[in-house]
Amino acid sequence: MSTHLRAVSLRALLFAALLIPTAALANTAGELQHLQNFHLAAQKSLGDFYMYNGMEGDQRYARMIDASRQQAREQLDKLANLRDVGAARLQGQLQQQWQAYDQELTTLMTALQKQGYTDLQPVADMASRNRQVLATAQALYEALQPMDGSAVSTQASAIRQLSLLMQSIAVNYAARSASVGASFSADSSERPIEELVADFSTRLAALRNQPGNSAAINTALDGVATKWRYIESSLRNYNEKSVPFLVNKYSDSIIRSLADVDALLAQSGSAP
Repeated sequence: MSTHLRAVSLRALLFAALLIPTAALANTAGELQHLQNFHLAAQKSLGDFYMYNGMEGDQRYARMIDASRQQAREQLDKLANLRDVGAARLQGQLQQQWQAYDQELTTLMTALQKQGYTDLQPVADMASRNRQVLATAQALYEALQPMDGSAVSTQASAIRQLSLLMQSIAVNYAARSASVGASFSADSSERPIEELVADFSTRLAALRNQPGNSAAINTALDGVATKWRYIESSLRNYNEKSVPFLVNKYSDSIIRSLADVDALLAQSGSAP
């Protein structure tokens, strides 16, 4: 082999070696995004069920349950063939737990359609299963996240945590409105709803005050803040007047807007 050819081959090998970590990081970022989407959809399916129950079988919420379940299934299917052995084991566990929860949800929807009500114990069991699913999803997220946190930036991670918190608040509120109580919520910490609301407000303000925010990110976060203010009072005073339809509608919109912020961060290079 000539000197020139050897030099070309060495450059090609070095270039390929440099690309491997970048490709692996991009792949991990994609897996983490699928898990985030799964977590939100799985959590939302429970809130949708409480709305369906509280609104006496309104088919609008039956369709929302189906959409949430379909989203969760699609995102979970995209997590096949994980490279890490521990993560792959968690993924298999998550798949089994999701299928069990999904079946319980189907059974309770059928019962509600046939008899117009559901017994409390099966609902409590399903809520417990949902918390189990979310805990395993979180464990898998942490298992996939590189030790240096390089797959998702600190700011993007904060945005995702805020989305999960909004979903927890919405499910908690829907559970109360459906008269099944806080113990049926998707918040594994079982914190009082007023504490969750205060936490959301604090985190949102901190994100808006980040000095490195672009104008587009600040505009999007201002939109989130406007929507949040519209339901914040109702959430803080949940015992005075129940407005589940309003909270459900605006929480969905807030979560979509936070996903837009996440996308803006990725485009700006703040997240891979």
